[in-house]
Amino acid sequence: MKLELRAPNGSISGSVTVDDKVFDVDINPVLTHQVVVSQLSNDRQGNASTKTRSEVSGGGAKPRPQKGSGRSRQGSIRSPLWKGGGVTFGPNGRSYSQKIPKKMRRKSICGLISDKARAGQIIVVEDLILPEFKTKHMYDLLNTLVGDSRILLVADRIDQKILKCARNIPTVKMLPVRLLSSVDLSNNRILVMTLESVREVERLWGS
Repeated sequence: MKLELRAPNGSISGSVTVDDKVFDVDINPVLTHQVVVSQLSNDRQGNASTKTRSEVSGGGAKPRPQKGSGRSRQGSIRSPLWKGGGVTFGPNGRSYSQKIPKKMRRKSICGLISDKARAGQIIVVEDLILPEFKTKHMYDLLNTLVGDSRILLVADRIDQKILKCARNIPTVKMLPVRLLSSVDLSNNRILVMTLESVREVERLWGS
């Protein structure tokens, strides 16, 4: 499979041959959904916690006499029936983590990359070169390449100066190849990759 290769100024400079095992495979929607859900679950903290009636403070004395008041019998203000009392069956912290095999993650990522390649939503650039390390120049470059769209910018070796230029743009997320995930591929419409990152993707997931 071949993709267009763009020069740093955005013009088409040729084409690049990519590995069909990564850029031209069938997407499995059910598998992709399972991987995305697992990754979103792994990001959940799961630290919501409440106190039971044995953990809240107070309640040492009986709040009112057993008889004579005409009101209900109460033995402790720590009862869940009272304001400030314990919580019945409330959350006490839990782990939402789900394990997904590497082969499933790989197949999901390759399927999403291939889907974007077939839709013309992958742009390969020779390298990221800016006249000055300013957000304005990064915005102009991406606007020339893509236009107004959500962009996932993938570079194998991220220059910290270029990263600072890209992170100020709300519609752009920049990642190294090793941190590429199905969630990021699903949330961003256009995938912009350097030529070096394309080769790194093939090395990681093409075998």
